[in-house]
Amino acid sequence: MQIRDRDSRGDSSAVNKLPVLCAAVLLMTPWFAMASDVGVFRAGAYAININPVKLPTHVGGDFLDRTSSTVLDDLHARCLVLDDGHERVAIVIVDSVGLPRELLDKVKDITSAKSGIRSDHILIAADHTHSAPAAMNALGTPADDEYVQLLMTRIPEGIAQAVKNLVPARIGWTVIQDWDHTHTRRWIRRPDKVDLDPFGERTVRANMHPGFQYPDVIGPSGPSDPDISILSVQSADGQPLALLANYANHYYGSPVLADGSPAISADYFGVFADLIAKLVTTGTIHPVRTFVLDPELKPAAPTPNTAFPPFVPIMSQGTSGDQMWLDYSRPENPPGMEHYSQAIAEEVYAAYKNITYKKWVPLRMVEVKLVLGTRTPDEPGLAKARKIVAEMKGPLPTTIAQVYAIDELYRLKMPPTEELKLQAIRVGDLGITAIPNEVYALTGLKIKAQSPLQPTINIELANGEEGYLAPPEQHKLGGYTTWPWRHLRLEYQAEPKIVQAVLSLLEDVSKRPRRPVIDTHGAYSDTVLAAKPLAYWRLNELSGPTAYDATGQKHEATYEDGIAFYLPGPASKAFSGEQINRAPHLAGGRIRARLKLEDRYSVEFWCWNGLPTQVREMAGWLFSAGGRGLALGLGGRGRNEGRLVLVDGDQQQAGTSMIPLKTWTHLVLVRDGRSVRVHLNGNPVPEVSLTLAADKDLTAASEVFFGGRADGGDTLEGKIDEVAVYSRALPSFEIADHFRIAEMTNDQ
Repeated sequence: MQIRDRDSRGDSSAVNKLPVLCAAVLLMTPWFAMASDVGVFRAGAYAININPVKLPTHVGGDFLDRTSSTVLDDLHARCLVLDDGHERVAIVIVDSVGLPRELLDKVKDITSAKSGIRSDHILIAADHTHSAPAAMNALGTPADDEYVQLLMTRIPEGIAQAVKNLVPARIGWTVIQDWDHTHTRRWIRRPDKVDLDPFGERTVRANMHPGFQYPDVIGPSGPSDPDISILSVQSADGQPLALLANYANHYYGSPVLADGSPAISADYFGVFADLIAKLVTTGTIHPVRTFVLDPELKPAAPTPNTAFPPFVPIMSQGTSGDQMWLDYSRPENPPGMEHYSQAIAEEVYAAYKNITYKKWVPLRMVEVKLVLGTRTPDEPGLAKARKIVAEMKGPLPTTIAQVYAIDELYRLKMPPTEELKLQAIRVGDLGITAIPNEVYALTGLKIKAQSPLQPTINIELANGEEGYLAPPEQHKLGGYTTWPWRHLRLEYQAEPKIVQAVLSLLEDVSKRPRRPVIDTHGAYSDTVLAAKPLAYWRLNELSGPTAYDATGQKHEATYEDGIAFYLPGPASKAFSGEQINRAPHLAGGRIRARLKLEDRYSVEFWCWNGLPTQVREMAGWLFSAGGRGLALGLGGRGRNEGRLVLVDGDQQQAGTSMIPLKTWTHLVLVRDGRSVRVHLNGNPVPEVSLTLAADKDLTAASEVFFGGRADGGDTLEGKIDEVAVYSRALPSFEIADHFRIAEMTNDQ
């Protein structure tokens, strides 16, 4: 096992707030010694109805304005208050697409005056249903001001009632993984299928919702987070009080009425709450709630201020800015909101029944205000925006281009910085973070991997709505979740700064240093290391620009722009053991390293090509050594289509085997003086070989490229992984042995 102590940006200078000795002492200090005395742990919960009183209302969650007069199911602000005898915290999840900072600051001030809870000990987040009244101006939808006033009254009432409901309690938690119900909805497009942004420029290499098995895209632009985290609270005698779940699914999508207008709904968050409440309180979910929309359905009368039964079920939003239930790698087969919610509720209930409870745990909550820079409009964009706005008819936009044109001009009036509220809560050994953005799953995984509290729950859209939080490398790929608008204008480096701030908060509440990122090895990676390579890049990094050398010789490589991180690599435990083996996806970028190679060396790696070979003359360069010298590529349209091509100057040789699309392939290039051979998938017989010209200059190469050549043209459109460079010519039997140990099958 190899441990790399670095932060999420790949730096070796991760800042730990505590000295090592102090941290060690704190780790050995029991909870009861950290407080003057152990109090009684108490909890209270309440779910207050927040249905709109006046209809129709503007509905948030779309590019253009929509209104609705039909309440399909009740909306709630679900409130949970915890008290360890020393600190009291409130967690509130609201059925809303997003809640502005200004509203929530006022709500917290009112709550603090009414209930005595410190405002910086209140976490309020939207669950991100796209079918609730608009509480803020966003894209083409204006806020419903009367509904904002309703929230300002109801949410403090709900928290106050939860405080009144405080009783002696016990608490427990668990985490399960559900890979089937959330997937990356943002996919990388082919280089010949780059799409248009709102101003008509071809900048979109990655975007949401490509369509099922759509031929113009290659693969997801990031990983998924399968965790369903579950926090359960019971009374001291074992009666269920509340359950807080967290899952990274953006939303499901509530029904649309016959006239095309949206129905007001809590979406799957509400259905899940109903179902898990039935399971926890009765042990059954039958009959399952279904949505039946009658074309003659009349607007629902506003319901009184009611609550759930004493048990309060809550589904919060995990880091799902690029996640959703749709799996675009498969044919379309929507399960329906009820069946989708039922599947998740049943999984949660099965895990809930096995939770172990504690009578007391320490609580601690901290908050920080982080000031970030913002992106300002450029003159070409402003010129286009002015032209589009000048041609508008009516006060509200009717096209996506108009939405962004209005916001482009609006951003000129906004300050050059933005202040965000970030929070962290300690509940025993459980961590909870609050981030006011729509956060990519990758960012959530970075925090979980380094958090000193295990497990850690990340709640997004908390304490404000600051738009999508794209990792820096994703901005290069463009697309909707990177386009700037009035609520998405943070600087390009906002994501790593927020990650570092949140990790520092977790260190603060836990009094422990963040954990190092750990790369585990399997039989294959151990075998490669035992073969003593000059450099070995596992390429499991969560971010760039550094690819670390697993040999410890510090021959680090560099990721260029145009690369997405932490995608699934070759799917065999021989690579990373029980961990998922990860790999970068190259979308115009290369991996390069300064490495002196003599006239005898070997290069071993795995690659996955996602670009149909008939698209261009060279489907993609896989490796090259210096300048335009020796290079290995995958042939494109023409006589070498789909076959390995070995090139040196004017010399060229092609293999005979077709390299399958979107399949992991093992390659070893061996140079032994003037002889060059390439082995495919462990075959001791070379797939292609070449004898360098007699007048070939054998001067050592000083730079190598993976996924491209020095000229940057025709880069690999796909993934590359487990790159090892040796300062010797590997024999055929050793190459075959490496492939055998990898235990790769044809479907991997």
